Amino acid sequence: MTSSTLTRTPDATAPVPETGGGRRAAGFALRKLGLFVLTLWAAITLNFLLPRLMPGSPADAALAKLAQNGPVSNATKAAIEAQLGVPTGNIVEQYFAYIGQVLTLDFGVSYTFYPQTVSELVSTALPYTLVLVGVVTVVAFVIGTLLGVLAAWKRGTWLDSLPTLAGSFASAFPYFWTALLLLFFAGYVWRLFPTSGAYGPTATPNLSFEFLGDALYHAFLPALTILITSLGGWILGMRNTMISTLGDDYVTFAEANGLKPRTVALRYAARNAILPNLTSFGLALGGVVGGSILVERVFGYPGVGYLLFNAVTNQDYPLMQALFLMITVSVLVANFLVDILYGVLDPRTRR
Repeated sequence: MTSSTLTRTPDATAPVPETGGGRRAAGFALRKLGLFVLTLWAAITLNFLLPRLMPGSPADAALAKLAQNGPVSNATKAAIEAQLGVPTGNIVEQYFAYIGQVLTLDFGVSYTFYPQTVSELVSTALPYTLVLVGVVTVVAFVIGTLLGVLAAWKRGTWLDSLPTLAGSFASAFPYFWTALLLLFFAGYVWRLFPTSGAYGPTATPNLSFEFLGDALYHAFLPALTILITSLGGWILGMRNTMISTLGDDYVTFAEANGLKPRTVALRYAARNAILPNLTSFGLALGGVVGGSILVERVFGYPGVGYLLFNAVTNQDYPLMQALFLMITVSVLVANFLVDILYGVLDPRTRR
């Protein structure tokens, strides 16, 4: 078998000669960008229509509380609707006004945390969620993927059995159950970590090392919960795909040519096997903005998930609408970036 045979091998690592590769890559990126813009417009429009298809007015929840003390006059109702920013005009006027609000990130006033605006609440909660869930998701993906590669490459040995069994055992428990166990033992019994909040009661949020250390100390148990329960999925997913890839001809040919085992495992087998895991990672990374509702609720962590729980519980429509839109957009952006990365890792997807 000559070297020209290797160049015709259909894998992402082999150099595939192609004419017009730059134009093909640009066309691939433009197609994905057009699909992203179309999907984003559909998501924004759907987010506009759904609350308006629900029965009643967005201000009904606030009026219902006032009605407990007696009848509410029309003047009071009109004042409350104006104060809460209830849309006026026909549906077309409301739609263009809504598009303007989205572009300026003006989502109105929160019913639950009145008089704070939705933008203020989200901007306060989002950094905590990004640091907690975002960093842990990336760390879990990297560690789980590397352990999956190791388990598949050393299949049949203890390096395969140990991470596989441990990952399967850990991922079998739901988030809230693991969170409650850690909270009970590490928080109440051993008193090693705080049981709620993102920082101490006397701390003031700033960029000092003292505050950052306190914030990391409070985030340790929620982060450990997410890491334990999500690590197993990355390990098993990568291991199973990697084992299937190891049986392909180009891996066998690379081994027969005397390449180093690490080179064969990482540059040939793992590079192709990681593609399904990369898709799951894009979805998980997009969902980071939504936070981990159960974990944040158990630990009283003031992230986006905790904020969304309060919004749903109190029927806070403006806050719910903004959070749902933010989560949808983050998932779309993550999928768009994964699609572009697919084209980089596997040139066949650009054809």
